[in-house]
Amino acid sequence: MAKLAYKGGSPVKTEKFPHWPQYDEKELKALERVLKSGVWGTLGGEVKSFAKRFARYQQANYAVAVTNGTVTMEIILRALGIGNGDEVIIPPYTFNATASAVIVQGAAPVLVDIEGDTYNIDAKKIEKAVTSRTRAIIPVHVGGRSADMEKIMEVAKKFNLYVIEDCAHAHGSEWKGKRVGAIGDAGSFSFQASKNLTSGEGGIITVNDTALYEKCWSIHHCGRDFHDKAWYRHPYIGTNARMTEWQAAILDVQMDRLDEQIEKRMENAGYLNSMLGEIACVEPLRYDDSITRNSYHLFIFKFMSEKCKDLSREVFIDALNAEGIPCSSGYVCLYKQPLFYGADIKRITGSNINYGDIYLENAEKASTKEGIWLSQNILLGEKSDMDMIADAIVKIYKNADELL
Repeated sequence: MAKLAYKGGSPVKTEKFPHWPQYDEKELKALERVLKSGVWGTLGGEVKSFAKRFARYQQANYAVAVTNGTVTMEIILRALGIGNGDEVIIPPYTFNATASAVIVQGAAPVLVDIEGDTYNIDAKKIEKAVTSRTRAIIPVHVGGRSADMEKIMEVAKKFNLYVIEDCAHAHGSEWKGKRVGAIGDAGSFSFQASKNLTSGEGGIITVNDTALYEKCWSIHHCGRDFHDKAWYRHPYIGTNARMTEWQAAILDVQMDRLDEQIEKRMENAGYLNSMLGEIACVEPLRYDDSITRNSYHLFIFKFMSEKCKDLSREVFIDALNAEGIPCSSGYVCLYKQPLFYGADIKRITGSNINYGDIYLENAEKASTKEGIWLSQNILLGEKSDMDMIADAIVKIYKNADELL
């Protein structure tokens, strides 16, 4: 009789992990407050209050609250004057928006491989990718784990480059005690439905420089001048990317829970990593004490097929899901996305980069063979839930013959 649930046996876990998003009557009261105020959008008090609160939380001087995480990067790039003929260095292991934001400004993404044991951009390889056209670096703090901001800032300073931190996964994360999003020139955050801080959609820009803050504010507010309050005067080319009062009210309540949730995720992640380190067929990502806080939007670990009878990652994932542990394979390498091979990218950027010639070993391994993701709500479970994750992996490892 089969032991694995994938083959008809009983699953390790039958009850669901904590749901997401989490909410209670506090969100209802906040929405009712906005409803009765009659002020539902366009730079109301809820948005202003939340933006100030989030800036303080991330240790930044300013924040601009916007409609979603994608436009945060588009606005930052526009505010920095990055456009046609320019190049921006990004990792290949990230969501499409990191690249599309660069492309829609007319600049060309230049892809630098990730570290095989962190899945973040390899700071040691950035310098070789710098050309006379390079204007900026966008490190992505994948899963909430900070990239090596010390080395990245050193390269940026050497070549006079901007650093735009993609913090979509990293609300509250830190590098050497400093909150991400306030280390580089600007930070980009998302409040999309799956994020650790969510309003369904939404985003925010963090900056320290006053002039850059005012430019981002103007662009997001239809090109109006930060200092000139005339409603129908638009000195800059802008867009309407203003956050609504509804979004800000929900986010303000969600922030009340954020630190407690981060601490629980970190505690469970540490416990789970210690167990995975004892299982032959999987491997935790590298521990780094420079990462003083990891918000763990994702718990990522590596599957080692060669230590599990050459079982494919896809079958392993299917088997783990069948045991009641929801998991996925994560990102596809950016340069394998069809958008890099259409006519639009050359028309918009004018770049002659042939993305079909790119092969980045660590990104390939992470996206096609090794990387396995658990979503952040799983880490809001109890210690016994972490035990069941490890038990399910051991069960598959010991009974891999059933899957061959």
